[in-house]
Amino acid sequence: MCQIAVYPGTFDPVTYGHVDLIRRAQEIFSEVIVAVAHNPYKRPLFSVRERVAMLEEATAGLSGIEICGFKGLVVDYARKRQAKVLIRGLRMVSDFEYEFQMALTNRKLAADIETVFLMPQESFSYLSSKLLKEAAGLGADLSNFVPPSVEKALKRKLGKRK
Repeated sequence: MCQIAVYPGTFDPVTYGHVDLIRRAQEIFSEVIVAVAHNPYKRPLFSVRERVAMLEEATAGLSGIEICGFKGLVVDYARKRQAKVLIRGLRMVSDFEYEFQMALTNRKLAADIETVFLMPQESFSYLSSKLLKEAAGLGADLSNFVPPSVEKALKRKLGKRK
């Protein structure tokens, strides 16, 4: 069965963990829409346009991937795109409670859309965009965690140059 799946998130910024989940999803679904959220409750470092561009560069060469921004409820966006599946990443047990709560809320809002949880490769299971922004702000080498263009953009935004 061919399915369209939406992988929503803030991606502020994209990490190798995100890219790993996109690759995994690509092997399961015929089309993966990576949906970059305009989240009014978060204060992203990068604009939606910048996050979309970073994701496009990080996933260049992968087929069956579309990257775009969206506003509003993810279940509404999924329906608009005729997707029946939402992809969510689980890194650690600490993610589970929040992700489970969100999945159940989405199920109440849209019973026709399933949430599928994917785990990243173990070497990426501890990565978080928030942690990497803090490390970048302190001048850390992020080459093992994010694509080179993302590291440059982070350091430029945060005023830290190598």
